[in-house]
Amino acid sequence: MGLLDILFPKKCVGCKKIGEYVCASCFATISFDTRGICLICGKASFDGMTHPVCLKKYSIDGSFCGVVYKGIMKKLLYQFKYQPYLSGLKEFLGEMLYESLIQQELFQKALETKPFILPIPLSKKRLRERGYNQAELLAKELGKKFDLKIIKGLSRQKETKPQYGLRKEERADNMKDAFRFVGTRGAETAFVIDDILTTGSTLAEAAHALKKAGFEKVWGVALARDQRE
Repeated sequence: MGLLDILFPKKCVGCKKIGEYVCASCFATISFDTRGICLICGKASFDGMTHPVCLKKYSIDGSFCGVVYKGIMKKLLYQFKYQPYLSGLKEFLGEMLYESLIQQELFQKALETKPFILPIPLSKKRLRERGYNQAELLAKELGKKFDLKIIKGLSRQKETKPQYGLRKEERADNMKDAFRFVGTRGAETAFVIDDILTTGSTLAEAAHALKKAGFEKVWGVALARDQRE
């Protein structure tokens, strides 16, 4: 047990019981039943694949999500973003995402191509304010569990507004041309990692930059899926 664990003991985000970030009773309320959507048109899609009619040269190929973004998960992700002293939370959330992903057949097939992992980068301003990138922490956890190479090949080309509260069209406009690939490709497939997927505008725009850089397949991976209609 480290000093931070003594100063800030693990406490269930739901019922405040000491011992774990989520106790067994509260964990039972978390839903792993995420509904797949096509990130191009926003309509329901089998296993989260981009519809063939929506798939263009630089489109994202599909997405994989771990859990539904509601209740306990909202509280967990808030702590993950804004309380960095909770040192063990990244392992807990990484394990949760891992357990969900290994149950998804399409993800397992994509995994066979040994893709690179690329976290969605924060803007310089937000990185200075927060001190760390939560998507990068998740990427590192998945990299260790799946033995995949992590590269910081995505660069933000502009300061974007927070996506929260924007409509789907506004989100897409906000993220347009936000990313550029500045690394060395070295793989045919990429997993782009983010914490929350709502309309998918961020992941889709990152995939556009990676496809233009020569990646043949690009998949989005998010810890939680916001399923509000």
